[in-house]
Amino acid sequence: MAVPPSVPLPQPTRRRLLRGGGALALGALPALTASGCGTDTADDGVGADGRVTIELWHGQADTARAALRRLVAEFHRTHPHIRVDMGGGVLADAMLQKITAALASGSYPDIAYVFGSDLANVARSPQVVDLTGTLGSAGTPWKNYWAPAREAVTLNGRVRAAPAVLDALAVVCNKKVFARAGLPLPRPGWRWHDFLALAKKLTDRQAGRFGTGWPGAGDEDTVWRLWPMIWDLGGDVIGDDGRSVGFDRQGERALQVVEALARDRSVYIDPKSGSEQMYQVFLSGRIAMVVTGPWQLPDIRQADVDYHVAPLPSFSGRPLTISGPDTWTVFDNGPARVRAARTFVNWLARPAQDVRWGVEAGSLPLSRKAEALPRWQRETRHTEGLATFTEALASARVRPAHPAYPEISQALAQAITSVLLGRSSPRSALRACVEEANAALLIPR
Repeated sequence: MAVPPSVPLPQPTRRRLLRGGGALALGALPALTASGCGTDTADDGVGADGRVTIELWHGQADTARAALRRLVAEFHRTHPHIRVDMGGGVLADAMLQKITAALASGSYPDIAYVFGSDLANVARSPQVVDLTGTLGSAGTPWKNYWAPAREAVTLNGRVRAAPAVLDALAVVCNKKVFARAGLPLPRPGWRWHDFLALAKKLTDRQAGRFGTGWPGAGDEDTVWRLWPMIWDLGGDVIGDDGRSVGFDRQGERALQVVEALARDRSVYIDPKSGSEQMYQVFLSGRIAMVVTGPWQLPDIRQADVDYHVAPLPSFSGRPLTISGPDTWTVFDNGPARVRAARTFVNWLARPAQDVRWGVEAGSLPLSRKAEALPRWQRETRHTEGLATFTEALASARVRPAHPAYPEISQALAQAITSVLLGRSSPRSALRACVEEANAALLIPR
């Protein structure tokens, strides 16, 4: 069961803002439409001096917002005829609802930060600009982007947004806890049975220490750690027929890992959305290893935790992880503003800016070209484990950009939570999940 942390919780971190459960609040949304563009004339936003002003709903807070402000200031210096207004909008967790209301009212921004898992629903609006001919024209060939970055923004063969952030999951270990237990740190090629065995050995209930942690709020954060297991077992989120899920068999084996953690009482279950409590317990030294992404490294370093990063374990021994890219989605407010918005998102994706964003705000490079830049290489040398996250991108997969994904995820989240809490067996939890998810896939979109 979860144990309250002994340290105060901070304000929401970048992890919560970028990977929170916004997708699960979708439900079955109707197609997003608007009565017209968000402006009265095609030239609205163009000042008397010819400068075009575009509105950016950036979704960021604290460190990431400050990093983006510095980039926007640089953009203004190099593009004096375009002004980016960072006012308005909301934090990323609430962006979907804000955008939905804005499209319905006909008054929406030029660019918004949209979760990758929400893009399929947002892109149903005719006001979303097709960026197929835009990306890759700024010195980075399209195929040079990491595959997860490309896949997250591609719907039906068309590029519907620009990739904004890139990440991957790996396992961060507290070296001191391992050393006290006399256990070796995990290395590439380890398996899920090794993970379970380590979690059990590293658990000390009398000391209030857990081998690992798992989000238990029943949101997207609960779910996306399970997809690499399902993929590794040969399953998929959606089956080849597109009318049923692709994990009706593999899901049970994946849920058995969750069941074993719960049975051994080696898992800290975080009941709050965003996993902030779980991460604080890890930083306090009472969780030995946690599945997380590069966004957590700044907090871990600031807390002076001596840590090690290992790739995700697998069943097969083959490297495999999940990436959760998010997007800069462009909306049509007339030709002048669309051109300006295209220019800005293309500029952000260039390797020099991409690396600045990654280093200052906690993302991975979008392309191999950016990864090769000296500044990223220096950051990799100076930041323990960062290279492991970057290398994992070569084997990373993404969740499908499908309108029914939120309902599928919600059904699986309920299954995981019920197993974590000992309320259901993997078989019966999966049966209920598959039934609900398949029903969602049959709803016309």
